[in-house]
Parts: sequence; C-alpha cells; structure tokens
Amino acid sequence: MADIQRSANAVWKGDLRGGNGKVSTPSGVLQEDAYTFATRFENAAGTNPEELVAAAFAACFSMAFAGVLSKKGYNSESLSTKATLDMDKMEVGFTITKMRLEVDGVVPNLDQAAFQQFAEEAEKGCPISRLLRPGLQEVEVIARLK
Repeated sequence: MADIQRSANAVWKGDLRGGNGKVSTPSGVLQEDAYTFATRFENAAGTNPEELVAAAFAACFSMAFAGVLSKKGYNSESLSTKATLDMDKMEVGFTITKMRLEVDGVVPNLDQAAFQQFAEEAEKGCPISRLLRPGLQEVEVIARLK
C-alpha cells in the first residue's frame, strides 16, 4: 500500500458540450464545484481540471522550494508562486505542453543567482513536477528575489 493516498471525486452528467460536472474533495476544499465545457475550453466562470493541476503544482513547488531553502540554511519569509499551464490543440487532441512557475520570494541573505538555482532544484524535487515533466515539452522556472 502507498505511504500516502489522496482522492477527489468528479461527477459528469450529459454530453461533452451541453453537460456539466461537479468536483469534490474529502477535505472539503472543493465541495461540488461546478465545471463545464465552457469553463474548460472557453472563459466561463467556474473551475476546470487544468486550473486544479496548476494550483496543485504551485502549492507543491512552494513547499518543495521552502524545503530546499531550509536544507541550504536559509529561512524564507515568503514564497509566492504562480503556475501557468499551456494547453495546445495537437493532432491527438488538447495536450498540456508547458508549465511555467513564477515565484517571488523574500529570503534574507540570499542573492538572485542562488535563489534561481535553488528554485530550479526545487522544481525537480516537487512530486507534482515529477508527475507532469515526462509529458511536457517545457517547464520554465522564473524566480524573483524581492
């Protein structure tokens, strides 16, 4: 059995374009949150699987980065990460092709070059990154020390 297991539930009703779904998590963070074709492939209000992947990546990376900084002897005052997912229509269908991580951090006594290096190290150690990386064309890490 796995050391850690997490789950989520999704229910979809109807066809692809006219149907609708709800996604929930046992923690209650998501409680029957709606998603539709329009929230996924257009700009309608609501969530979508790709937004949730980006949220997971941002959260995972921020924690991994804090861990790397601690191991290197630095204490971060804050790390703020934005993850942006690029999805392109390919011959096989829509495909997530790129993830971009933009992190702004406040870390006393650290220079910009080391901050960027540690951010790249953290990206490689993040479990969500290791899950996504084999299917992506690119993972870009932009680290800005404040």
